[in-house]
Amino acid sequence: MLQLSMWKRALIILLCLAAVIYAVPNIFYDRVERHNDAVALIEAGQDSPELQAERALWPDWAPSYLINLGLDLRGGAHLLAEVQVSDVYVDRIDALWPEVRDLLRPERATVGGVRRMPSEDPGVLRVAVSNEDGLQQALEIVQTLSRPMQTLTGIGQQDLAISIEDGQIVITLSQAERLATDDRTMAQSLEIIRRRVDEVGTREPTILRQGTDRILIQVPGIGSAEELKDLIGTTARLTFHPVVRTTSDANTTPAPRQLVLPSMDQEGVYYVLDQTPVVSGEQLVDAQPDFDQNGRPAVSFRFNPSGAREFGLYTADNIGNPFAIVLDNEVISAPVIQAHISGGSGIITGRFTLEETTNLAILLRAGALPAGMNFLEERTIGPELGQDSVDAGKIAALVAMAAVLVYMGLSYGLFGVIANTALMLNIAMIFAILSMIGGTLTLPGIAGIVLTIGMAVDANVLIFERIREELRTARGPARAIELGYEKAMSAILDANITTFITASILFALGSGPVRGFAITLGLGIITSVFSALFVTRLLIVFWFERRRPKTLKL
Repeated sequence: MLQLSMWKRALIILLCLAAVIYAVPNIFYDRVERHNDAVALIEAGQDSPELQAERALWPDWAPSYLINLGLDLRGGAHLLAEVQVSDVYVDRIDALWPEVRDLLRPERATVGGVRRMPSEDPGVLRVAVSNEDGLQQALEIVQTLSRPMQTLTGIGQQDLAISIEDGQIVITLSQAERLATDDRTMAQSLEIIRRRVDEVGTREPTILRQGTDRILIQVPGIGSAEELKDLIGTTARLTFHPVVRTTSDANTTPAPRQLVLPSMDQEGVYYVLDQTPVVSGEQLVDAQPDFDQNGRPAVSFRFNPSGAREFGLYTADNIGNPFAIVLDNEVISAPVIQAHISGGSGIITGRFTLEETTNLAILLRAGALPAGMNFLEERTIGPELGQDSVDAGKIAALVAMAAVLVYMGLSYGLFGVIANTALMLNIAMIFAILSMIGGTLTLPGIAGIVLTIGMAVDANVLIFERIREELRTARGPARAIELGYEKAMSAILDANITTFITASILFALGSGPVRGFAITLGLGIITSVFSALFVTRLLIVFWFERRRPKTLKL
């Protein structure tokens, strides 16, 4: 007979109520968004009467999840950046000099003194030895630095090209290593940009690689392209350098392989540093806002095993000497090494506020960009253009829904009204799920919802037509309804599973707008099946138990 257990009824009702409750905030989008922004600022310690008034626009006890609107619906910033991958070659070659020097140091009796020579190409390391007779032996020693490539495209090749030119040892990256470095640099840049955007609370940005050295960045809801550039362009490059001396002259000319950087805390104080860092921020694995021994805001950090080893060896060999902690070409502090620092952890102190230590920790965790970027194209898409898209999407969705509601009502009478009620709940479920997962709605996403509206009643049509067929076999209304749902289920599942597979493929292989369409289509399929098989059945059960009809008019 046509029955549903009490726990199933309760579960279906609770799910429908939850869908409506979590979808409602999107109806009052502006008020809820202002409430959420005010709550975030108040929790950050920026309380004021104006913020309290904004907070009061929406009850604190009510759900306040919202769907994120995409760039085409809300406006935002668009950037096309070119990554300076050649910078990575220079850093890589520069880091080889200490290794070359340390390798040749035990062989001074044979090769003589070792010097780094100037090079017109910063991506080339030139090394001279004072004893020309030992040049070949020096070359053989330095060649041990070269390693076999580990990438598929570089199998059988070395990562370094090392040779003798004009009586000097010349070291550069091999062509295969340059190609592999380009891929690593682009992948790292993409990941760091994505982390930085995500860390500040902006969701669902579009960050894609274009060509060999370009990255497309689109972030909805951000004020301007300049604001996005400030976020992306902040390097937060942390390095630790040996201190040569201090000076008060900003125009001091450093010796070769040295640099002059200002102090962040002490105005008029400049540090002359060894250009090659002992440890760099790329070896950081964690950074957290903290407090120093005097209770002042600071940032604690921790290195990976290789960074911890290098940091420990340096501090063990340089007790009593100062070393500089450099952040974005400014010396935060230059403490004197009092003892061997093992464990690979430490703390950065300075004149920080609590908010500054939080932001610094975020940037350090995200990592430094491996190379500089030139912004080739920048656009700010105003919210008024997005509003036009929203309005057009609303009209399309309302027209589609009105057409479906009228058709179902005229075709199936009371059962059509039940199907229409389930359709409304279906749309609420889609919006509720998107809100709870922080999904982004784009113009193609609206197209997916409009398509879902048309597809949602397909299952009901199959069920109602099957009930009609069962009624023609002179079965009772209750049995006809039960068989209609049972026999239509296989066709409903087959049709929706294949469509869901298609949506999954679109999501896996697509990007940007295609993914937005795939998400709403996939969610719509799941909610449509649920509303057709369970919500409409529950409504029919309620109606049937109350009226006990002898016949059905479909």
